[in-house]
Amino acid sequence: MTRIKCCGMTRIEDALLAARLGADAIGLVFTARSKRRVALARAREIVAALPPFVTTVALFMDDDADLVRQVIDEVQPGLLQFHGDENDDWCAQFGHPFLKAIAMGEGAAALTRLNDYPHAEGLLLDGHGSGEAGGSGKVFDWSLLPDGVAQPVILAGGLHAGNVGAAIRVARPWAVDVASGVESAPGIKDPLRLEAFIRAVRAADTK
Repeated sequence: MTRIKCCGMTRIEDALLAARLGADAIGLVFTARSKRRVALARAREIVAALPPFVTTVALFMDDDADLVRQVIDEVQPGLLQFHGDENDDWCAQFGHPFLKAIAMGEGAAALTRLNDYPHAEGLLLDGHGSGEAGGSGKVFDWSLLPDGVAQPVILAGGLHAGNVGAAIRVARPWAVDVASGVESAPGIKDPLRLEAFIRAVRAADTK
């Protein structure tokens, strides 16, 4: 079964709705470079409100290590997610499980980086270009994904209810990650789009 991560949460009600609909994880963005950035106090409120068995993921992009440590201490996320130029050792220094995003905007050339993060729990393949923030709504060529990637692959970038089924059939990822595809505005989730997205993922799993 394809796992589902809903990223860029800024409101308690959106996170709770995602959990009720069957999302496996929610993403909280802490980098100042993102329009979906959430304050520490709000992040703690969201985490405290979530039911059991929903993983929280804290997202950073070339941020100071002190911020990462502060988020770990105050928010206690289940996973970290790094979207910038951080190398494997830098990501691993916190002793906390992490995902590493790979910017797939440059196409096949990006595939060389799939082996650069042996300590990552999974690799998140996003459609943005190198140096750009995630949540851009850009799709990449899913057929580029090679067989036999060592870590679980999380597919991201421009996914929505209308294309996530095709993405799952082509790439067969461990999980899918959605932000802009279920929003009415950055950080504000649309209930109908969110429900349609999760329904489309579950439908794809039956085929």
